[in-house]
Amino acid sequence: MKIEVISTKDAPKAIGPYSQAIRVQNMVYTSGQIPVDPLSGEVVDGGIENQTKRALENLKAVLLEAGTGLENVIKTTVFIKDMKDFALVNNIYGQYFKEPYPARSCVEVARLPKDVLIEIEAVAIVP
Repeated sequence: MKIEVISTKDAPKAIGPYSQAIRVQNMVYTSGQIPVDPLSGEVVDGGIENQTKRALENLKAVLLEAGTGLENVIKTTVFIKDMKDFALVNNIYGQYFKEPYPARSCVEVARLPKDVLIEIEAVAIVP
């Protein structure tokens, strides 16, 4: 079984011993994407809305590099710093994903890398 490392300059580069994503046959497993601008390397400003959009754009870029897209995501895990932001996150998330929606878990966490407000990971198929 071939394991392919996925890496794109259009999403923040891995800053530790992990890959942006791994593709095994027709499945892609992404690492959590945080709201870091891939050009500047800085966390985006603008609160949970802008951070959610940036994390999803980063996720989209990694999936594209793997040969798939958001339309082929079957499962996401969303980590947010404050569950009070869930409605705002959910609204933006719904702009990126269409029916049939992927399965999803959403977990409130005490702290995320670089003190961001959100991190999103996904599992997708490659058609």
